[in-house]
Amino acid sequence: MTLSHPARLALVPLCLVGIALGGCSQYVKQSDFNAAISELRANDQKQQQEIDALTQDMQQRFAKYDAQITAMQGRISVDTAAHFAFGDATLRDQDKPLLDDFAKVITQHHPDAVITVEGFTDPAGSAAYNKRLGMKRADAVRDYLVSTGGLSADKVRAVSYGEAGNRQVEKGQIREAGAGNRRVTLVVDFAGNATPTS
Repeated sequence: MTLSHPARLALVPLCLVGIALGGCSQYVKQSDFNAAISELRANDQKQQQEIDALTQDMQQRFAKYDAQITAMQGRISVDTAAHFAFGDATLRDQDKPLLDDFAKVITQHHPDAVITVEGFTDPAGSAAYNKRLGMKRADAVRDYLVSTGGLSADKVRAVSYGEAGNRQVEKGQIREAGAGNRRVTLVVDFAGNATPTS
């Protein structure tokens, strides 16, 4: 059956109403939206409190190591947690006490924390070589934290920045002058829920 022109025009508003009602089903009530935002803000505030507490705890415990600990946008960075000899990825004995203390703080108070171990090199050698060397250094520290420190293997990841120019401590320096570039940094990406101190 073919509709007349007036009948077709009469159907247009009905179709628009149907489309509008259908589209409205995708909207969220203002009260639900406000509740969701409040929950997100509360979670964000709680996470920031956990980060602040962990930062303060680490600063107190690691003062003897002269380690630089920085809180940044919901993360904590423990810079220069380990240094390495030129062209080497062997973890030095003098760096192990700091790593032991770090693992102890995390396992006792923040067992759900997610950690990234960042490996760096000085700019000697090719970029590809330095990327691999940085990864070996990060893996050495990661493996130590997991095997000796008792951290959960699925919560500790390793990455390499190699000779990344914007992350060099001693810009362009190698060998003795570039010792600060050959390092591993620990980053707490997520502190998790704190475990009360017994």
